[in-house]
Amino acid sequence: MEEKELAELFHLVGRRLRHGYVARLVPLGLNPGQARALRVLAGAARPLRMVRLAEELRIVPRSLTPVVDALEAAGLARREVDPANRRSTLVVITPRGRELSGRARDARRRSGEELFAVLPEAQREQLRGLLALVDAQFH
Repeated sequence: MEEKELAELFHLVGRRLRHGYVARLVPLGLNPGQARALRVLAGAARPLRMVRLAEELRIVPRSLTPVVDALEAAGLARREVDPANRRSTLVVITPRGRELSGRARDARRRSGEELFAVLPEAQREQLRGLLALVDAQFH
């Protein structure tokens, strides 16, 4: 059997992690983009302008519109006019959106726990440290 490159293995494991996460989001009525938007909104000190939310999610503002539309339709967020700049729109997370954000965070955590359960705790901690080191080079 041919040995896989590190990048290929990382990609395969990441894909398995995403599939497990998506499977846990479906019963919540969310997709990963909506869950990410809720996570950012829940973590913000105050409602965010649409442009700022798009920046936080690293997407263009026009790509955010359908995400916010879906969150609004589900009662998880609402748009409000920014009183500081009437031309800007704020996105406000609702109590139900905050609760669902927590459940989505738990779903992501459980997906990771299930995927990496094959590793003893010491190896999971070592992997966490190695990945943090790789990620730190970009900050």
